[in-house]
Amino acid sequence: MAQDGGLAALLQRKYPQAHVVRTDKALYHYASALKSRYLRNAEVVNKVVFDSKIHVVRHALGLHTTVSRVQGGRLAAKHEIRIAAMFKQVPDEFLRMIVVHELAHLREREHNKAFYQLCEYMEPAYHQYELDLRLYLTHLEKSGMRLWQTTGPLGME
Repeated sequence: MAQDGGLAALLQRKYPQAHVVRTDKALYHYASALKSRYLRNAEVVNKVVFDSKIHVVRHALGLHTTVSRVQGGRLAAKHEIRIAAMFKQVPDEFLRMIVVHELAHLREREHNKAFYQLCEYMEPAYHQYELDLRLYLTHLEKSGMRLWQTTGPLGME
């Protein structure tokens, strides 16, 4: 299916257009809105960015990191979420699934049952979107062709 273009056609029918989040600032607001809706009492996320250094096939879709520092007599933690830059050009459902996954790490460090229940709470179709995203990555690896091309202001991207 991936070789004859059927997978690409299926994904484009199911997800006709890319999301509109193009900048790190917009991504931060996108993630903050989800966090404030579903994880009000979770720790603050200090930074959310698209990261061109994350290689999706070998590593991860996104990363959640915590940097701890001693400030005076207390320990302060800064939480950062980095999303692979290639996800600037995917449907909103895929971006939402990745952000939900990384936000869930604020409460659950491990990929256990509680972690995936939290992901499903924030996005009921989480597992379907993850499957479809993995199918897209398979298509991308086999063909090298992106399915959702977007342009920014004045046709720039």
